[in-house]
Amino acid sequence: MKTLVLGAGGVGGYFGGRMVEAGADVTFLVRPKRAAALAKDGLRIVSPYGNATLKVKFVMQDAVKPEYDLVMFTTKAYDLVSGMDAIAPAMGGTAVVLPFLNGMAHLQVLDERFGRDKVLGGVAYIAAMLAPDGEVRQLAEFQRIVFGPRAASQKGACQALSADLAGVKFDWKQLDDIDQAMWEKWVMLATIAGITSLMRAPVGDIVFTGSGEKLTLALLAECAAIARAAGFPPGEAAMATYRGMATAKGSFFGASMMRDIESGGAIEGDHVLGALLALARKHGLATPMLEVSTTHVEAYSARRAREAR
Repeated sequence: MKTLVLGAGGVGGYFGGRMVEAGADVTFLVRPKRAAALAKDGLRIVSPYGNATLKVKFVMQDAVKPEYDLVMFTTKAYDLVSGMDAIAPAMGGTAVVLPFLNGMAHLQVLDERFGRDKVLGGVAYIAAMLAPDGEVRQLAEFQRIVFGPRAASQKGACQALSADLAGVKFDWKQLDDIDQAMWEKWVMLATIAGITSLMRAPVGDIVFTGSGEKLTLALLAECAAIARAAGFPPGEAAMATYRGMATAKGSFFGASMMRDIESGGAIEGDHVLGALLALARKHGLATPMLEVSTTHVEAYSARRAREAR
């Protein structure tokens, strides 16, 4: 299977790099600056599961051809449109796209651009970042992807990807009910992104305060209620895991959205929090913690846009 990975940052660089390490045929679609760094230093991964420096194949947008079986879509949601433009030449053949974006709103956009039969479902669980020196740094020990078909015609592509993942240094699973997994990830991410961005602190610092744990669990309950109203109630095992992650004393875990805010960067506020709040309102649910968290990131984005003018 020939795989094109859009981006070589925290998500694409890590999972794509581990696939290269295991012998898979992977090419990275990158911008000129990243291409120069990969040519000079290789793809460098720093991880609790072993560091790696890999010689990898890469292309830039003007050289993409319809020769791939799978396109791994690993951009942030605010780059969704430009990312679709970048991979469009690769989608002219038989390729399917596997998006690892957060939330669910991107599926409709990708379906409209490429057709539903070309868009798989997928979720990535990792805390990683592209450091200023070009290293892909894993920040926490979890590292997992799940993926699955959204149409019967996609099962062959999923099975081929499963074969390519044999021996990789991360956890993975092919699921038939991929929508459930995506919803459960959304519940977890909205909670962690919402609370750590709002409080501008990692989990351990938040729960150290008098009301931090109570407020975090209230936000988690609200997000789970929205998923339940949408027909995808999170399982109790998943909720127990999320409660533990969100209230772990001494934890340095914080969402990338918090780090992006701290660095003054663009964020996925609308995609992760705003879309979920819109669903809460559609179902008539009272979600005060989610509303405050969403307003906070909306105000940050509004101020950032105003100051950039």
